[in-house]
Amino acid sequence: MITLLDERYIYFPPVDDAHESGILALGGDLSLQRLTLAYQSGIFPWFSDGEPITWWAPDMRMVLFFDELKITKSMRNILNRNTFKVTFNHCFKDVINACQNIDRGNQEGTWITDEMLAAYCDLHDSGIAKSVEVWQDNELVGGLYGVDCGDIFCGESMFSYVSNASKVAFIYLCQYLQANNYKLLDCQVYNDHLASLGAREIPRDEFMLYLNAE
Repeated sequence: MITLLDERYIYFPPVDDAHESGILALGGDLSLQRLTLAYQSGIFPWFSDGEPITWWAPDMRMVLFFDELKITKSMRNILNRNTFKVTFNHCFKDVINACQNIDRGNQEGTWITDEMLAAYCDLHDSGIAKSVEVWQDNELVGGLYGVDCGDIFCGESMFSYVSNASKVAFIYLCQYLQANNYKLLDCQVYNDHLASLGAREIPRDEFMLYLNAE
């Protein structure tokens, strides 16, 4: 069942109410309070320009457990050469702007609308959304951003202007999260690139146990 949200109230139905497509609700807004509640509840927004705000809680969740991270020999060589410099939360808006505007081949448009961009910048200003930046010769060449839920980090989008830059951001993030005792990296929905890095799907109920565990 898909719920129509009322903008006057900050709430979500239980994730088990989601339609088989993964859609839980439509409407509402992208306020700081609603977005924060969404991520705390295992829900994320995903929609394109001109579509209603769409909230998702798919029955299978793509996640990465840090001891399953796959780093190829060639990637280790790149990391060991220190070709790139990596920073955290240095220029969040530049990262999300790049994620919004990067050419993704056959993908039409972007799900990072201007409204979405502004909302996640508000989340960043509140200390909830965070970024990883990858630099080469003092130029921003890759990065990613996501939402910090305390001991689970929800990845949102990444970009790369040069080969392997987004992989470097991903690996550095995973190593940082593991060192700081996070449980897992939430990658939301399946894609082949994330699977090649070690991410895999788990049932929504299992994901919610990790999210809600004390």
